[in-house]
Amino acid sequence: MLLLNRYILTQFLRIFCTVAAGFVAIYILIDFFEKIDNFMEAGKPLSLVFKFFLLSVPFIIDQLGPVLILLSGVITLGLLNHQHELTALKAGGIPLRTIVKPAITGGLICTLLFLIMAQWLLPVTISSTNTIWFENVKGMVPLGIFRNGRYYYKGHDGFYSFARPDPHQAIFFNFSYSSWTDPYNLNTLISAEAAEWKDQQWILHNGQTQVHTGEDSYQTTLFTEKKISLPETPDDFFVPEYEASELSITALYQRIYKQQTREDTVKAWADFYSRISYTLLGLPLLLLGLPVLLISYQKWGRDLSIAIPASCGLAFVAWGLWGALQSLARADYINPLLAAVVIHLFFGSAGLFLLHRQNK
Repeated sequence: MLLLNRYILTQFLRIFCTVAAGFVAIYILIDFFEKIDNFMEAGKPLSLVFKFFLLSVPFIIDQLGPVLILLSGVITLGLLNHQHELTALKAGGIPLRTIVKPAITGGLICTLLFLIMAQWLLPVTISSTNTIWFENVKGMVPLGIFRNGRYYYKGHDGFYSFARPDPHQAIFFNFSYSSWTDPYNLNTLISAEAAEWKDQQWILHNGQTQVHTGEDSYQTTLFTEKKISLPETPDDFFVPEYEASELSITALYQRIYKQQTREDTVKAWADFYSRISYTLLGLPLLLLGLPVLLISYQKWGRDLSIAIPASCGLAFVAWGLWGALQSLARADYINPLLAAVVIHLFFGSAGLFLLHRQNK
């Protein structure tokens, strides 16, 4: 039995490496033709292009991880069936659960490797590729940071601080702008309950301005609405939206308790659970994909020719449902933990049920 387990597990891992190499090559080829013009227009050397795509490989494998595990298990079992080894094993009295156990073990090993990558490797490689693409190629240098529910920016002549619930709208709350003299003395401070960018100008609501008029004196002016001209516009404020992807699993968890608002806390929980949920998605897909192959062979006399397209379709359905649930969780319509586990429970339970029926 040890020899059988080793044989099937070796087949699974070999097929996993082959499938992963093929998918990564196709992904990089498509991505290369889409982005090479940007590198050339920015005048970047080929060495930077090579570095960018080399560092992209862990991210690609992580994104394709669930479908790689699914296809590896399906192809492994399909080859056993195609070469009549599966029939011989079952005729010898070996139950199906014993035959598929090494493939599931292979899926567990790959999932564990993906978790290790998410913790230690991906934060480094994703941060490097984002720096190359957004800063070196696109010229989108971050002007600020996001801390404790507020954005902080260093502009050309001063500093901005505000809350921005929706980064796609030019509406800001608890807005403040300050400028300083060379010896680091406050020159102007403008604060408002709300601010908006409308008709190419800043409009502030319910605030005050403080202007330095002497050595230790300031003139304060209150306003209910004020149109002002500032050096920066909302388009100049760039904080990377991909920040969460550069964090490790533990860093995502630690970030939850640094949020100041309930909305930000819910989004942080959703980011944490979704990272783990996606990494574990390959296992329930594998459990469902294996009986799908056996059923297709029993009904149509074909295994891989039907099972592989069916597996790809199954993966896309799972991706779509998973993405929809994560969006609902980030919007606080459903619990983030529920959104993270419902797909796994449904697909995993269905797979175990079908495997149990096939084992009879």
